[in-house]
Amino acid sequence: MRSSESPAGRPLRRGLPVRRVRRPRWADQPGTWREASPDLIDAALRRATARPSGNWFVLAASSEIPRERPFGRTVAGVELVAWRNSEGVLRVGPGACPHLGAPLAQARVQCGQLVCRWHGMRLDETTRGRWAPFPAHDDGVLAWVRLDRVGGESPRQRPVLPPRPPLDESIAAVASMPGRCEPQDVVANRLDPWHGSWFHPYSFMNLRVADAPSVVASEDDDHFDVDVTFRLAGSVGVPVRARFTAPEPRTVAMHILDGEGAGSVVETHATPLGRDRHGRALTAVIEATVAHSDRPGFRASTAVAPAVRPVMRWAARRLWRDDLAYAERRYSLRHR
Repeated sequence: MRSSESPAGRPLRRGLPVRRVRRPRWADQPGTWREASPDLIDAALRRATARPSGNWFVLAASSEIPRERPFGRTVAGVELVAWRNSEGVLRVGPGACPHLGAPLAQARVQCGQLVCRWHGMRLDETTRGRWAPFPAHDDGVLAWVRLDRVGGESPRQRPVLPPRPPLDESIAAVASMPGRCEPQDVVANRLDPWHGSWFHPYSFMNLRVADAPSVVASEDDDHFDVDVTFRLAGSVGVPVRARFTAPEPRTVAMHILDGEGAGSVVETHATPLGRDRHGRALTAVIEATVAHSDRPGFRASTAVAPAVRPVMRWAARRLWRDDLAYAERRYSLRHR
């Protein structure tokens, strides 16, 4: 179903993006379970997971890897260490020192080299025996690593990125949360927009899926367009139209098409970590929000971005505390 209508509401004051909208009580809103067809969601998930990634995985937020110290994380069971060389370029390598296996996440960074704390071995982008750096990419918001043995695909020079607004005219924030599930459970959650105002009534009002792909959708039609009001307080909120797409198997992007913040994007990345001691899959949700607005005052607001980013991260984590429970439940039912 397609609709060309833009989201609407009654403005509180001329020129403000905030609207007062009619909001039914939670139990009185129209049910969405008929529209949220399991076959349709599963088909969208199959199409997403079949797309190539070039073996790239999101490792962390770019800001989590400073020049002063290394960053360690296990991705798909591979222990990794990330650091920056003397020019600030991102480097990623195996997390165990090739000498005696010391954890390089506890190393020191000196002049762009890793210095192992056990015996002082220095490592950089040079191969040392079986220890060799992995291809890495920093897009200004996220740090990526390419793991060809894990991905098993034809490698790409760069990861598949959804369109973003200019970073120097935006405010970007990244939130990370671990969950006991697989990446597909996170992606499936984001390819089900119908649950928004039912499962997150504190954040969303009057959600309507204006356009959804069919079970056999083509690439051009493989998206979900959603009219929704982001709730601020009571019946006051900001109405927008958003589009959900899956550019690669572990990413779902939500672009604001119309309304306040048009051009902004929320990227949800699902990074497999490994398994816990009970054999359950572990996945990190790494969500990047790149907020943008054409309003004249927005560019000036980027000066206070350090104060805004914690609020953006808090809002993302609040949603994902619920949605990870949803994803973990999906994983549990599948493996029960």
